[in-house]
Amino acid sequence: MKRLGIFCLVIVMVVGCLPLSVGAVELDIPAKAAILIDAATGTVLYEQNAHTPLPPASVTKVMTMLLIMEAIDDGRIGWEDTVTASATAAAKGGSQIYLKEGETMSVSTLLKSVAVSSANDAACALAEHIAGSETAFVNAMNQRAKELGMNETNFVNCTGLDDDETAQNHRTSAYDIALMSRELLVKHPDIKKFTTIWMDTVRDGSFGLSNTNKLVRFYQGATGLKTGYTSQAGFCLSASAERDGMELIAVVLGCDTSAERFAACKSMLDHGFASYALIAPKLDSQVAVPVKLGTQQQVQAVPASDGSVLIDKSQKNTVNVKVELSDGVEAPVSQGQRLGTMTVTSGEQILAEIPLVAAQPVARLSWGQIFVRMLRSICLG
Repeated sequence: MKRLGIFCLVIVMVVGCLPLSVGAVELDIPAKAAILIDAATGTVLYEQNAHTPLPPASVTKVMTMLLIMEAIDDGRIGWEDTVTASATAAAKGGSQIYLKEGETMSVSTLLKSVAVSSANDAACALAEHIAGSETAFVNAMNQRAKELGMNETNFVNCTGLDDDETAQNHRTSAYDIALMSRELLVKHPDIKKFTTIWMDTVRDGSFGLSNTNKLVRFYQGATGLKTGYTSQAGFCLSASAERDGMELIAVVLGCDTSAERFAACKSMLDHGFASYALIAPKLDSQVAVPVKLGTQQQVQAVPASDGSVLIDKSQKNTVNVKVELSDGVEAPVSQGQRLGTMTVTSGEQILAEIPLVAAQPVARLSWGQIFVRMLRSICLG
């Protein structure tokens, strides 16, 4: 019996030392739903009821900010455009900067008010400025949600307020929030100029803003993103942070207290930074593929993307890169044409297969160029 007990203890110790697979870890998250993802790859590192539709409160404004940033980046509106507050915007309750009907502010100032203080009136004013009405803007929110694969989402307003009957169908999931948070942070990094502000002012310093996301001040590497609270939704948060070149997004919905939402996201972020690393495998040297009948005799092969690979930190010293290339291609070669594969492994495990593509186009030789090349070959022996 003594030997059996020692044997069982050894087994427990060995199993306890094995690296956990992604998403297999158990965390004590006091929320109705939670998720942790890597922003670069979208890999889910932890989840708990992540696909359950729930009221998100002001975390809704992640999508609002995404549409605002898209409108700025594609030139439909400008940072210093003047926005005039309507009676509808001025009447919004909850968190606000107390806009008056007819008051004007810049897009930049209003977006700062949304990101820092979760101002509902500022969000509505921007929505109307972009789409003409909040209803039209909400239609755009739902269309964008579909495009991002947010299949558990239905927005009915741009703020997350749920104090009337129409808002009872305002739902999203922790997973969907992670998707739109990733899109905002990765595609529109300028939003971090606002989401990382701790305290600021508007109206020439006469009205103060204080960030509702306390992690911005108290968590190392915090980059945002958005809090939310209503009595129906509970305390919610989409929190993002970056360390050592890796950015993580943690989402919780339905916490009982504000302190619990911050502690829950901190716990998930701590787990992610302690357990995982983001690496960018590089080719040892330039690799090229021969080109037949091309104006160049070879074309350089490069990774199709930045090649970022998420690994368990225990794998860091066991990563290997294998390159497989085509024997040759015939011109014309288009830029981005597939030439091979870079396979990243750790032991027998394949971590990633990254396409290798043509770095530049190669035109096909004309008949005259082919004749000249043949003539030179004959003359030069």
